Amino acid sequence: MHVSLEAMKAFGLDRVWWLVSPGNPLKARGPAPLKRRIMAAREVMQHPKVEVTDIEALTGTRATADTLAALQKLYPQVRFVWLMGADNLAQFHRWKDWRLIMDSVPVGVVARPGDRISARMSPAAQIYARYRIDGQARHLLGRAQAPAWCFVNVPMVDVSSTEIRTRGGWDGEVLPE
Repeated sequence: MHVSLEAMKAFGLDRVWWLVSPGNPLKARGPAPLKRRIMAAREVMQHPKVEVTDIEALTGTRATADTLAALQKLYPQVRFVWLMGADNLAQFHRWKDWRLIMDSVPVGVVARPGDRISARMSPAAQIYARYRIDGQARHLLGRAQAPAWCFVNVPMVDVSSTEIRTRGGWDGEVLPE
């Protein structure tokens, strides 16, 4: 929630869509049922400019590159920006078609506790170094042509998603990762 609102502000975005995925292909263990996770996300994120969506379930995609291609086909008039935490940038080079992602949409990277250096030194950051938008110009990311990416530091909230799920409990039950 915090990261979404800070990213919207930092990158000058009109809206943020939360893509609640049917499952992360990089994780061995499957998630809680999608419908339950959508309901929990909507309880947590109630903001007029943030939409919780199950678009990956509707399009039948799971890999980000495939999801972005489907979104661009469904909404050709929309300028998408992919948002992710620095922890994802650190291992982005392991994602399916990660270069296609970088080449098709601007990417906004938000610092997270403990992941700043590994993200900035990651293979993706090194390979796309010349396309990095300086943090001072971060508000231009939404209008930038891909490849373009920007790394920003925002006020931190050092709480993991697992900790949030444990605290919230979602009907008294802890949701798995």
